[in-house]
Amino acid sequence: MNALLIALLISLSSLAHAEEIRIPLGEQGDISIEKPQKGQLKAEVEAQFGEPKDWTEAKGQPPISSWQYENFVVYFESDVVIHSVLVHKRHKD
Repeated sequence: MNALLIALLISLSSLAHAEEIRIPLGEQGDISIEKPQKGQLKAEVEAQFGEPKDWTEAKGQPPISSWQYENFVVYFESDVVIHSVLVHKRHKD
């Protein structure tokens, strides 16, 4: 009985020390995918990656807009890239 109790406590203690790893959604996926860099102009992004498949009009002050490509979304302040994030794609199992 004591051996069973000790084995149970040891197995439970190993669960209490499990490490949790969190990866921000924008950093998940294939990091080898090239995407626009902060500071690029809209014209440079379009020349390098082509026309976006969709976009949002500029809103607010300063004006923020976005362009959607297949693998990433680019956010602009006026005509300058402020951020690019990978599009999350669920794996089909």
